[in-house]
Amino acid sequence: MGSFNDLRKFRNIGIISHIDAGKTTTTERILFYTGLLHRMGEVHDGNTVTDWMEQERERGITITSAAVTCSWKEHRINIIDTPGHVDFTMEVERSLRILDGAVAIFDSVEGVEPQSETVWRQADKYHVPRIAYVNKMDRIGADFHNVVDMIRQRLGANPVPIVLPLGKEDRFEGLIDVVSMKMHRFQEADEELTMTEEPIGDEHATETARYRDALLESVCDYDDTLMESMIENRQVEEKTVRDALRKAVLAGKVHPVLCGSSFKNKGIQKLLDAVVDFLPSPVDRGAITGFNPESKKDVQRNPDENDHFSALVFKIFSDQHVGRLGFARVYSGTLKERTAVYNPRTDSKERIMRIFRMHSNKRTPQETMSAGEIVALVGLRDTKTGDTICDLKHHIVYEEMHFPQPVVSRSIEPKSTADEEKLTASLERLADEDPTVVITMDKETGQKLIAGMGELHLEILVDRLTREFNVNAHIGKPQVSYRETVTQEVRDVVEFSQQVGGKNLYALCEVVFKPADSSLAVTVDVPPPDRSVPQEFVKALRQGLLEASSGGILSGFPVTGIHMSVVHIGFNEEDSTEMAFKIAGSNIFKTACQKAGPVILEPFMKLEAIVPPDYVGPVINDLNARRGKIKAMNQRKDMQVIDVDVPLSEMFGYATALRSLTQGRAAYTMQFDRYEQTTPAVQNEILKKIGRQ
Repeated sequence: MGSFNDLRKFRNIGIISHIDAGKTTTTERILFYTGLLHRMGEVHDGNTVTDWMEQERERGITITSAAVTCSWKEHRINIIDTPGHVDFTMEVERSLRILDGAVAIFDSVEGVEPQSETVWRQADKYHVPRIAYVNKMDRIGADFHNVVDMIRQRLGANPVPIVLPLGKEDRFEGLIDVVSMKMHRFQEADEELTMTEEPIGDEHATETARYRDALLESVCDYDDTLMESMIENRQVEEKTVRDALRKAVLAGKVHPVLCGSSFKNKGIQKLLDAVVDFLPSPVDRGAITGFNPESKKDVQRNPDENDHFSALVFKIFSDQHVGRLGFARVYSGTLKERTAVYNPRTDSKERIMRIFRMHSNKRTPQETMSAGEIVALVGLRDTKTGDTICDLKHHIVYEEMHFPQPVVSRSIEPKSTADEEKLTASLERLADEDPTVVITMDKETGQKLIAGMGELHLEILVDRLTREFNVNAHIGKPQVSYRETVTQEVRDVVEFSQQVGGKNLYALCEVVFKPADSSLAVTVDVPPPDRSVPQEFVKALRQGLLEASSGGILSGFPVTGIHMSVVHIGFNEEDSTEMAFKIAGSNIFKTACQKAGPVILEPFMKLEAIVPPDYVGPVINDLNARRGKIKAMNQRKDMQVIDVDVPLSEMFGYATALRSLTQGRAAYTMQFDRYEQTTPAVQNEILKKIGRQ
C-alpha cells in the first residue's frame, strides 16, 4: 500500500445507512477497485470481507462494525462498515464519534428509511461531513430525483447532485458528471471496470445545465474566485468548482449526491473520487478539544505526529487469538509498542504491548501508531469503550460517549453447575465489548438477566455464547425493560437516629425531588463545599440516594428521570457518621418517592409498516389493538407507509402476525424512540404480573 506520511491524504470514513441499502456490497466494491481484493465477495454468498462473523454470513446482515484500509489516488482511506439494523445502532454511534467523514447510502427505490434518519442524526450530533450515494439504480422503480427530494425534506439536509444517472433500471448505463461536465458510460465487457468519456449529448444538455447552476449557487459563497466568475458571467474552471464544493462540504452546509449500482459494479470510481476530493482529512477537522482532568480547563491536541500523544478507545473486542483488543482513533502524537499510556478515568497507567492495523478480522502488526490512524491495541486491561488514553505527563480527556439504555431482557441460567463460572465470565466479556449489554440479577427470583437493544440483539448474544464461548444455558422469553419515575415535586426531611452495635447513629437531611426528562438518569445536586459540614457526610448522603435509586419504590424497576437537590444537612459531632448519612439518603429516597406519585414507564417504539393498499385496514386494526398510535400515512410508489408509535410489550411476534395479515407482502422496521408513562390499567397489569399488587 505504500507509506503515507501526509495527514492531508488520510480519509477516515464510515459507511452508514438503513439495513439492506448496500453498505457491505459497496465496501466490497471499494476494496476491489482499490486493488485490495482480486475477487469480490457477495453478501448472499456469505463471503464478503467486512461481514466475517458466522452470524453475519448466515443472516446476510452486518452486526459489528469492521475496519479496513485501502488507497485511492495516493490517499489512504480507512473505512468502517457499520450495521444498518436498529438493534446495533450503538456500533454506528461509536464509529461516527471518531470518524472524520461518512458516506450515507440510500436505496434508489425506498429512499430515506427510518434507520437512514437515525444514522443521519447521529452524524449531525458529531458534526461529521458526509456525501450521499443513491444505490441500486438498476432496480425497478429506481428514482434518483425522488431520493434527493426525500433527503432534503425528511433529513433537513442540503443535497446537491454532482452526478446524474444516464438511464435507470435495466437501462442504467452511465453517469453525467455535473462538476466536469462530461458524460461517462459503463463498459460491460470488463465488468464496468472502465468508463468511456464523451461529450454531453443535446438531449441531456438542458437538464445538466440546470443542475450545474444549482451546484454553483450552493457553493459560490465559499469561494471568492467562483463568486467573481459568476457575477462577471465568465466560464468557471472545474478546479474552482471542486475547491468551493470541498469547502462547503467541510463546513457541513452541502451534501454532494452521487449514484450507482454497487452490485453491478457501477459508479464506484466516482464515489471514491468524491471521498478523496470532498471529505475531510484529519488536518481539515483541525485541533480536537478536551479537558485536563486535574485543572478541568479546556486543552487541545493538534492532528500532528509531533504533538503529545492522545487517542480515544471506541471499541473493545475479544479476539480468540490475541485476547482483548482495544480499537482506538489516534488524534495526536506518535507512540511505539511496549510503551505506557495514562487513562484519566481510572487514574492509572496501561502498557500498549502490540499495535495492529485491522483488515476486518485480520491483523497486520506495526511498531508505531501516529495521528490520524485507526488501530487495534493489545494490553489495555482496564480501559473501556469511550476512554481516553494519553501521554503520561500531558493529560487530556475527550468527550465521553453516551449509549442508549437496553429495552429488552431475557433470563439466562447455566444448564449445570459446571457451566456457571464459564457463563459469568462469558457474559462479562460480552458486556465489556458492548456497552448496551447489561447483566443484572433479579433480587426477587435470583435469576441472572441479560438486557439488550432488541430481540435480534439478544438472539445474536445468545448464539455467540454457544458458539464462541461454548456455554450451555437455559434462555427465558424476552421481557420488556420497564422504568420507574415520579410525577410530582416533593420536599422531604428525614432524621435518622438509631442504636447500632451499642453506638447511636445520627443524620438529618432535607432533599427536594423533582421530575426530570425520562431519558435522563437520576441526578443529585449537593450544596457547595462548606467548612461547617464535613464533605464525607455529603458524599455518603449522595451515595445513599443513588444506591436507593437502583430500584423503584412502586415496582422495583430501575429509576430514571428524577433530579434530587440536597438543601440541608444536620449532624452532631458525637453520633454522626458516613454510614448514618448513607442510610438517611436511602430512607429519604423511599419516603419521598412514595409521596411524589411514582409511575411505571414503558419503552415505546417508532414503527414504519410498508403495506399494500388492500391490507391497510387489517394492519391498522391490529396496530390499534396493540395500543399503537398512528402518526402519519404516506404513499410510497404503489405502497402505503404507516408511521406508528407502539409499546414494545405489544410487539413480540409481530413479524409473524404481519405476514399472516398481508399474505407476506408487507414489511416493517422498528426502533426504540422513548420511554412513556403507562396508563393506570396497564400499570396495574404490570404490577400484578411481577407480584407487587
